[in-house]
Amino acid sequence: IPQLIIPLKTALNTRDPDIICTVLRVLQKLVVSGDLIGEALVPYYRQLLPVLNMYKVRNHNLGDGIEYSQRKHNNLGDLIHETLQLLEKHGGEDAFI
Repeated sequence: IPQLIIPLKTALNTRDPDIICTVLRVLQKLVVSGDLIGEALVPYYRQLLPVLNMYKVRNHNLGDGIEYSQRKHNNLGDLIHETLQLLEKHGGEDAFI
């Protein structure tokens, strides 16, 4: 896990929405792939989560319109929300600190 943190952090710091979406999908798959992986990521939250704070409200308000990025699972705000929920669920007791 520690070897993955620097490349993930570097990818998040590009601040490119497409790259951030890809990193979030990778994080989601990583967290659900093993029992203790979510807990092993907890010490690295301070390195990974600050970039997500800037983009968490990046949902498009279209009113009655259709957002087609939902179909491709590319809505950044929704991906961040789902990822944070998974980290919370699989992070154990220390995930909230």
